[in-house]
Amino acid sequence: MKSHAVDFEIIGDDLQIVEVELDPGETVIAEAGAMNYMDDGIHFEAKMGDGSEAGSGLMGKLLNVGKRVLTGESIFMTHFTNGASGKKRVAFAAPYPGKIIPIDMSGIQGDLFCQKDAFLCAAYGTSLGIAFNKRLGTGFFGGEGFILQRLRGDGMAFVHIGGTVVKKELHNELIRVDTGCLAAFTTGIDYDIQRAGNLKSMFFGGEGLFLATLRGTGTVWLQSLPFSRMADRILAHAPSAGGRRTGEGSILGGLGGFIDGDRP
Repeated sequence: MKSHAVDFEIIGDDLQIVEVELDPGETVIAEAGAMNYMDDGIHFEAKMGDGSEAGSGLMGKLLNVGKRVLTGESIFMTHFTNGASGKKRVAFAAPYPGKIIPIDMSGIQGDLFCQKDAFLCAAYGTSLGIAFNKRLGTGFFGGEGFILQRLRGDGMAFVHIGGTVVKKELHNELIRVDTGCLAAFTTGIDYDIQRAGNLKSMFFGGEGLFLATLRGTGTVWLQSLPFSRMADRILAHAPSAGGRRTGEGSILGGLGGFIDGDRP
């Protein structure tokens, strides 16, 4: 189905908001809980699916819901529709520091594959599904597991990528990437993994045991701060079970605890 043509504006720097402008009758779909604010006249409804499976019957809708369960997302998506007579806006917020990337699906000549929590919102008519990694090794060690989100359509889609974003255009080239730093890529890119050097480099090099290899012709989006890496750093400096916290240095960390009254 043809996607709705929506206008948009991205606001902010590291914790961004995308503000989508809807003409009367236009709809944008989003992950549950992503909405930040909306104008009066926009109404929303939670639905099982993205709307692209409307003609596929009950089994098609159930299959689409099953795919969303596999990616760890909510079985419902929220549809925001402008029911007023003039233009209205609805905004969606990034879930953690990074960038919101607008992608015109009509210009990428194929599907967009991205990490399973990257999708933020899209024009109605965009199909959100899943893609399985065909290689067993890639599924186990590729950082994104067996399942990637797959976006298909001809309208605007918005994905969120952690940290600084690097967009690379490959023309029958090969690039090696840290497995967690691969955010999205287009049709035409072959995604695989390879061992990170010799055994000494694998265990003591600090770059992990495997690297992602991307080969072919297409577009690749890389992220400097995968959410898993940010979560690990936060947990490493969070208070322990005994209530004690870890500072950047053992002496300064302890001194900070005394000053704050956290230590006896």
